[in-house]
Amino acid sequence: MANSSVRRNANRARRSVQAKSKPLPLATRRFAAWAVEVSLVALSGLIPYSLGEQAKLEPSGEQVTPNPVVALTQKAIASTLTISAEPSDRRLVTPLTNIFWSVAVVTPLLVGGWQLYLLGKTGSTLPKRWLGVRVVSAAGTVPGLSRIAIREALGMWGLPLSVAYIMWRATAFPHLGIFFGLSCFFVLGEGMTARFHRQRRCWHDLIAGTYVVDANRAMTILPGTRAKQLIGSREQGAGSRGLYSSPSPRLQPQPSVGKSVTTKPKVRRSWWQLMRQHPNVLLFLAFLSCMVAVLGTLIGIQIYIQAQKYQRQLAENKSTQFLTLIQHLDARGTTLSDRQRAILALGTIGDPQVLQLLVDLLGQEQRHEIIGTVQQALVSSGSAALPYLQRLNQSIANEIAAGRYSSSPTELAKRTQQLQATQQAIAKILAVYGGRLQGMDLSRVNLAPSTSQDRAFTLELERVNFAGVVFKGANLNRATLPASQWRDAGADRHWDTFDDAIANLNHAQMKGANLTKANLSRVPMERIELMQANLNQANLSAASLGHANLSSAQLVGANLQAATLVDASLTGANLSTANLSDVNLHAARLSRVSALGTRLQSANLTKSNWQGADLSSADLSNSNLSHADLSLARLSSSNLSHAQMQNINLRQADLRMADLRGANLAGADFQRTILFSPQPPASGDRFLASPPEYTQAALVQGVNFSQVRNLDAQQIAYICVYGGYHPRCP
Repeated sequence: MANSSVRRNANRARRSVQAKSKPLPLATRRFAAWAVEVSLVALSGLIPYSLGEQAKLEPSGEQVTPNPVVALTQKAIASTLTISAEPSDRRLVTPLTNIFWSVAVVTPLLVGGWQLYLLGKTGSTLPKRWLGVRVVSAAGTVPGLSRIAIREALGMWGLPLSVAYIMWRATAFPHLGIFFGLSCFFVLGEGMTARFHRQRRCWHDLIAGTYVVDANRAMTILPGTRAKQLIGSREQGAGSRGLYSSPSPRLQPQPSVGKSVTTKPKVRRSWWQLMRQHPNVLLFLAFLSCMVAVLGTLIGIQIYIQAQKYQRQLAENKSTQFLTLIQHLDARGTTLSDRQRAILALGTIGDPQVLQLLVDLLGQEQRHEIIGTVQQALVSSGSAALPYLQRLNQSIANEIAAGRYSSSPTELAKRTQQLQATQQAIAKILAVYGGRLQGMDLSRVNLAPSTSQDRAFTLELERVNFAGVVFKGANLNRATLPASQWRDAGADRHWDTFDDAIANLNHAQMKGANLTKANLSRVPMERIELMQANLNQANLSAASLGHANLSSAQLVGANLQAATLVDASLTGANLSTANLSDVNLHAARLSRVSALGTRLQSANLTKSNWQGADLSSADLSNSNLSHADLSLARLSSSNLSHAQMQNINLRQADLRMADLRGANLAGADFQRTILFSPQPPASGDRFLASPPEYTQAALVQGVNFSQVRNLDAQQIAYICVYGGYHPRCP
C-alpha cells in the first residue's frame, strides 16, 4: 500500500511538472512573434519621430527646412493617404528635429530589411527565434529571399492593404480612421485564412510555398519531391491549432534498404511534343502573328505620318494667318475698325509669338480704343497670356518705382497708363478664368493703384477664385476682393486632402485690402502686409501668418483657429468675437488690440505683448500665457481658468470678475493689479467694525498665490477671504 501511494504521488508530481513545462501552442507563439515583429518596426520609426516632434515644440536657434529624404517621404505619405501636407520649403524645423526625422525614415527600413534577411536565410526572425517558430520550404530547408519576398510583400501585406485601400477610396474616402480599420481587418483576415484550409496554412504561405513549423522539433530533410508527398499525407490528418497555426511538415524517416517505393508515372505532354504532332497549326499561328504585327506596324506608321502632316499644316495655317494680320496692322491706310478686327483675330490664333506681339502692342499703344481691343484679344487667348503680361507689368512697375521718369512727367504719365493697361488685362483674365489657374505664377505682379488720382486702377473682383495662383511678393494694396476664394478642393472634390489648390501670398502687399468673408484657410502668408486690411468674418483657419503685419486690421468675427502668427504684429487690430482657439501667437505684438469676447482657448500666447489690450469677456481657458505682458490690459469677466500664467506681467491689469480658478500663477507680477471693486462701508454705528465687502470680484478659489510677486495687503486680504492660498493667510 505504501509503495502504491508513493507511486501515485510520484506520477502526480511528474504530470504536474510536465504540465508546467508544456510550451504554448504554435498558433499563439506565431501570432506573438508577428506582433513583436510589427512592433519593432513601428517603434523604430515612432520613437525618433516623437523625439523630433518634441524638439520642434521647443525651438531654439536657427530653423531649417527638412532634408530631401524627409521631404520626399512626407510628400509620398501625403499623396498616398491624400492628406494635406505643408510643402517642405514653407516648413521650418530645428536641426535636431531634422536629424530625428531622418532617423525615423531610415530605421524602419533597416529593421524591416534585416528581419526579412534573417527570415530568408535562417527561416526565423529574432522574435520567431525567441518563441521557437520557424519558416521552411516544402523540402524542410530555409525558404530563401525570393520566397520570403513573395510571402511578405505580396501575400501578407501587399494584397490585404491594396484591397483595403481600394475599398476606402471607393467608399469612405477621405476618412483615415476607416482606412486604418479596414487595413487591420484585411491583414488579420488574411491570417485567419488558415482556419479554412485543411492543412491550416495561411494564404501567404500557400502562394510562397512555405510552412510554419515548431523550431524545437527535430526534422529529417528529404529530397524535394518525396518531402512534398510525405508532408501532404501527414498534414491531411493534422489537427487544427488555432488562428495562425499550420501543421509542421513531419517528415518520415528514410525507407530502409531493400524496400522500394513504386509510383505510377504521370504522362505530361510538353509543348515540343504538341508542336511536332501539329506542325500545320503551328505554322498557321506563326503566319497569323506575323501578319498582325506587320499590319499593326503599318497602321501605326500611317497614323503617325498623318498626325505629323496635320500638325505641320496647322502650324503653316497659323503662320500664314499671322503674317496676313500683321500686314493689315502695318498698312498705312488701315482704318481703326480694321485694326481692331485684325487684333481680335490675332487673339484666336493662340501662338506664343502672337501673345508676345499682343503684349508688346499693349505696352506701346496710346489710344484707348486700341488698348481695350488688345485687352479683349488677350482675354480671348486665355490664361496663357498671363506670363507675358506679368513680365511687362513687372518691368514697367520697377522702372516707375526706381524713379526713372521722375524728371519727365509726360513720360511718367505715359508709362503709368501702360502699367494700368497691363493691370486691367490681368484683372479681366483673373475674373474670367478664376478657378482654372492652378499653378499660375504671378509673383511680384503689381495690381495696386499707381497714383492717387480718381482714374487710377483699383483691383475690384468679387467672389473670384484665386485658388492655386502664386502671388508671392505681389502688390495688391487697396484691392477689393470680398468673398474671394484662395483655396479650393482638388480633383477629388474633398477638402484637406493632398490635391487641394491653395494660393501663395508669402511676402505679398495687401495694405488696406478688402477681404471680407474671404476664404484664406491654410493659405501661406508669411511676412504679408495686411495693415488696415478688412478681414471681417474671413476664414483664416490654419493659415500661416508668421511675421505678418496686421496692425490696425479689422478681424471682427474672423476664424483664425489653429493659425500660426508667430512674431506677428497686430497692434491696434480689432479681434472682437473672433475665433483664435489653438492659435500660435508666440512673441506676437498685440498692444491696444480690441478682443471683446474673443475665443483664445488652448492658444499659445507665450512671450506675447498685450499692453493696453481690451480682453473683456474673452475666453483664455487652458491657454499658455507664460512670460506674456498684459500690463494695463482689461481682462474683466474673462475666463482664465487652468491657464498657464508663469512669470506673466499683470501690472495694473483689470481682473475684476475674471475666472482664475485652476490657473498657474508662479512668478506672476500683480503690482497694482485690480482684483475687485471695493464697496464703501454702510453708514451706521462707527464703533462696530464690519468685514470688508467686495464687488465685481475675481474668482480665486483654490488658486495658489504663494509665488506671486508684488501683492499688496488689500490683495492678500481679498485672496484669503475668497478662498485663495497665500502663506500670510490666517
